[in-house]
Amino acid sequence: MTDQLERNPSEKADNNQLDLEDFAYHLPAELIAQNPAAKRDESRLFYYNRLEKNTRHLKFSDLSTILKVGDILVVNNTRVIPAQLIGHKESGGQVELLLIKREAGQVGLWQAMAKPIKKLKAGDIITISGKQSNYNISVQEIFISADGQKRLLINLANDKNEDQTFAILQDAGNAPLPPYIVHARHGQHEEQGQQKYNSLYPRSTDLERYQTIFAKEPGAVAAPTAGLHFSPDLIAALKTNGIITHEITLHVGPGTFKPITTAIQDHTVEAEWFSISAEVCDAINRGKQAGKRIIAVGTTTCRALESAYLNEQLMPQDGYTSLFIKPGYQFKLIDGLITNFHLSKSSLLLLVAAFVGREQLLKMYKEAIEQRYRFYSYGDAMLIL
Repeated sequence: MTDQLERNPSEKADNNQLDLEDFAYHLPAELIAQNPAAKRDESRLFYYNRLEKNTRHLKFSDLSTILKVGDILVVNNTRVIPAQLIGHKESGGQVELLLIKREAGQVGLWQAMAKPIKKLKAGDIITISGKQSNYNISVQEIFISADGQKRLLINLANDKNEDQTFAILQDAGNAPLPPYIVHARHGQHEEQGQQKYNSLYPRSTDLERYQTIFAKEPGAVAAPTAGLHFSPDLIAALKTNGIITHEITLHVGPGTFKPITTAIQDHTVEAEWFSISAEVCDAINRGKQAGKRIIAVGTTTCRALESAYLNEQLMPQDGYTSLFIKPGYQFKLIDGLITNFHLSKSSLLLLVAAFVGREQLLKMYKEAIEQRYRFYSYGDAMLIL
């Protein structure tokens, strides 16, 4: 099969003419990172300068020497909840649950994906075993979501106390790792046995490492992975060198892994909740007016900032965004982007292509593959300025 990175069709300015195959590339399976770097800021950094049109291969810790005094980094401080639960039906069959989001205005009620979902019905009880206790979770409803998939509505707080939900997750939940890591680990499980699997991937390790050092606000079911590379030492170095960091919140949902299965113009991004404070807006607006560079740490941060930038001002917001950024989009606020390497034909790849250009992005990905960068959530990073 022809390597899609070799393709070089002309760039298409009309969104209605975008072809998903033009955003495809082949990645050797061994470059999919199954574990994070031993030290956060020792991951590799692929740096591309759009003005000079050159690339450099660095360590992420070099970020403090690349950025300039007055540059503004905006990070996502969402906290990933242990949203993956494994339980059993009363009949004994195993059920894997992935929480998606809280049902608006309902204490303890969450939307969830389930596997298998076929034989589940409203009223079923799923028992989850934790370290401290067993928990009975009731299926309230089975419904069809906007993307046509079956989902559950489950009750995690029978006493109507949301704190109970997070207590259950802390005791029994697992890190909601991406499917490409989960599947690979299941394969190693079969080959090496349960004891070896547990020793390689202890629950506590993933719960800590699939979390950024900025994590404060619980609610995400996937990590804002560009932030995984920052360490306290790097933050201190950035501060010493006059680089400013501000925090916003966007609770990353499972839609971040949703493949594009339609024509690009028909694809939708599932709405995600975000919050940007007035204080942060004021600081970023002042920086923008003073000519400082605004650098989004991650595609989630980028989408939140671009969603809230109205009439040449970043506006305080608490709400949802379903902004789908693809080639042809005119960026309003950000001047730079830190991001991981994304899946072929994914909405996140299209966002980065919108920022740097499709042909240039595919050239960069080809070079990254040749240089043996590690890809996806636990992989290396890219800086585009």
